[in-house]
Amino acid sequence: MLAGLCEAIDARPYMEGHGSRVSRLAETIALRLGWGAGRIRRLRIGALLHDVGKLAIADTIWDKAERLSEWEYAAIRRHPAAGMRILARQPDFRFVIPYVLFHHEHWNGAGYPFGRSGDEIPLEARVLAVADAFDAMTSPRPYGPPLPVNEAVAEIDRCAGTQFDPLVAGVFVELCRAASPRLLAAQG
Repeated sequence: MLAGLCEAIDARPYMEGHGSRVSRLAETIALRLGWGAGRIRRLRIGALLHDVGKLAIADTIWDKAERLSEWEYAAIRRHPAAGMRILARQPDFRFVIPYVLFHHEHWNGAGYPFGRSGDEIPLEARVLAVADAFDAMTSPRPYGPPLPVNEAVAEIDRCAGTQFDPLVAGVFVELCRAASPRLLAAQG
């Protein structure tokens, strides 16, 4: 079932390999945070499925190179809740629902879908938020070319304490600045 869902997500425009890259990046952060093997295994599965709700969004929105309409942007913002609904029907994957549902919440409460802030956001979702944002910034998109890695790292650092958990963002930036081979391998 996991392989089938991952294949369906990868088939979406601009999503091929995204879940795997986010999974590797999140695992690297979690290892630095000192997480145990079981928690990391659950995080990896959550990373692979974090965008499952994008299956409910029309390709025409993902393919659009110009600015999204208010309605289109609202559809994209619904993907965490759509992911929750998809996973709620899969008993083996219900444990990742909080990671999927809250990975776009911001440390300062300005994210979505509920405007949660700080420790109200599960730590796993906060780790996924950093890994997801980095991969999105460094991957080609219809609306623009990927950012260079150093610019994406600077953006994560700049948004620490607002968009991102400052601890998680700090660990990620530290890993990048140390040019961790595992992190660089995850990007490739």
